[in-house]
Amino acid sequence: MRILGIETSCDETGIAIYDEKEGILAHRLYSQIAVHADYGGVVPELASRDHVRKTIPLIKEVLADAKLTAKDLDGVAYTAGPGLVGALLVGCSIGRSLAYGWNLPAVPVHHMEGHLLAPMLEDDVPDFPFVALLVSGGHTMLVRVDGIGQYELLGESVDDAAGEAFDKTAKLLGLDYPGGPALAKMAETGKKGRFKFPRPMTDRPGLDFSFSGLKTFAANTIHKEEMDKQTHADVAYAFQEAVVDTLAIKCKRALLQCELKRLVIAGGVSANTELRAKLEQITAKLGGKVYYPRPEFCTDNGAMIAYAGMQRLKAGVFADLSFKATPRWPLDTLAAI
Repeated sequence: MRILGIETSCDETGIAIYDEKEGILAHRLYSQIAVHADYGGVVPELASRDHVRKTIPLIKEVLADAKLTAKDLDGVAYTAGPGLVGALLVGCSIGRSLAYGWNLPAVPVHHMEGHLLAPMLEDDVPDFPFVALLVSGGHTMLVRVDGIGQYELLGESVDDAAGEAFDKTAKLLGLDYPGGPALAKMAETGKKGRFKFPRPMTDRPGLDFSFSGLKTFAANTIHKEEMDKQTHADVAYAFQEAVVDTLAIKCKRALLQCELKRLVIAGGVSANTELRAKLEQITAKLGGKVYYPRPEFCTDNGAMIAYAGMQRLKAGVFADLSFKATPRWPLDTLAAI
């Protein structure tokens, strides 16, 4: 069984074909960074228009890469939410239309379920149950996962997501959009201990996150310091260290609360090497293990949507002739399969 996956939830157009026996047969990803860089963030209308231009050509390229035609497919999966409503509508309408024209079932996929299941694309996959940290520009949440669709939300960000705080702090440091990876690079030359940033909400019970105040603390530090090159790096180091420590503390707390030893980390921020190293240390001390996708599958991509769509399709889940984009869609409302 093979399925085409379409991802258009924000500023990346991802297309992939997944085979349940052979895995990912082909995938392509187009990033809109150049489109939005001058604006310092994603412009929803421009994102939608770019998805319109890129989705069909990328589908043709992926089919050609895999040496397949529509007749070789068994379904079409597309991201139905959450995300930017205009961007979602592009993928939903194209995915639903292609499925109708090719006489194939169409499978709407939850974007965050795609991220959560992305580590399943690797050779070393976690067994259920596990705790998942989903951490990206738009979401930071901890979830107990007992199976596909069996999700219990343990905690989430009450304001800025971790990735959003990375990008905003990077902008304060004069870095170009998207600033998260650039800030992490700058932090490599920073000095440990010069600045001490708070670890928000770690001094109280619970598993929720808050990164808005950390961003404000960084802004105040930048405004009162003489900002030479080394000070920029030192602020970047202190900020990243605070985010990583905060995420790690909450992950350890979640594992102990759930009495589990397996941790999955996914989403764009999961590519951060310092975060991976810290979580590997914590899980090792607990006698457990951390799992994550390869870097190219950490950011939004079609492979994770194809995989999640395959699991839903095999369980008999598919859409009727209508389609709906759901910009706000709680993960724990999904049906178990």
